[in-house]
Amino acid sequence: MIAFQPPAGIRLRVLSLGAGVQSTTLALMAAHGEIGPMPDCAIFADTGWETQAVYDHLAWLRSPNVLPFPVHIVSAGDLRADLLAGAEGHRWASIPAFTRNVTPAGAELPVYDEDENGDLVIVGSRILKTERIGVGMIRRQCTGDYKIVPIRRKVRELLGIAGRRSPTVPVAEQWIGISLDEVLRMKPSFEDWQVNRWPLIEQHMTRQDCLLWLERHGYPLPPKSACIGCPFHSDDHWREMRDHHPDAWADAGWVDHAIRTGFRGIRGEVYLHRSAVPLDQADLTTAADRGQLDLWPNECEGMCEV
Repeated sequence: MIAFQPPAGIRLRVLSLGAGVQSTTLALMAAHGEIGPMPDCAIFADTGWETQAVYDHLAWLRSPNVLPFPVHIVSAGDLRADLLAGAEGHRWASIPAFTRNVTPAGAELPVYDEDENGDLVIVGSRILKTERIGVGMIRRQCTGDYKIVPIRRKVRELLGIAGRRSPTVPVAEQWIGISLDEVLRMKPSFEDWQVNRWPLIEQHMTRQDCLLWLERHGYPLPPKSACIGCPFHSDDHWREMRDHHPDAWADAGWVDHAIRTGFRGIRGEVYLHRSAVPLDQADLTTAADRGQLDLWPNECEGMCEV
């Protein structure tokens, strides 16, 4: 167990609640007095595109006699609706979707070389003999805009510093439900007035440990918390959605088809699946079978899927 020494002057302790396995376990462990001091509240940032199972679980967490502290729900809007609007040329907060660009056979491509200063210059051209397909990834803004910012805004409101100069020392402590197997997702707070804390790391608890703790205490097992159409989903997650949550799968597939083109500044076609093919045509055999890495360890700040 890792000892945590909170800085002096903390006026508010907030649990960032995603309503998934880890943050649910963290909230209930606090309720049992196994982790302290007791949070003043939890905050759930609603993107508007979670599965119904997540909203049902959140309603249970907020029901009487479950948690001894309030759960605030905040929102910066409907990510799904904003994504569809983006595909029609409107402003949008980009998600880490995948792009597919095709350069046809016969296209003339420039040939580069370095000049005497080491700069690249065009020295000729060549004709592409076969079609070339390039897959890229769009820069992500959704976690910041739909999770981090609305939670930050609520914390400042609860502290009474909304619209005022920020304190120069930590006055808020934010609990984040990252477990030991996701240690790469730990990020320090970028705010001088807030410090991040990871109590599950302190307890040396993995996601499996969280599941065992919930089972021992007779609690319902939470669903996986993430936006329905998040491009960071593993193939295991997509397959689970396809086989057991047909409504969510159908919605993700519909949105995937709807966002193919139209985004400002985005070249090529846009897809939710990392293979840059329509979701209903993607190969969803296990990532391990294909030697494919899971993208989630690089997900920023630990604000999603906990």
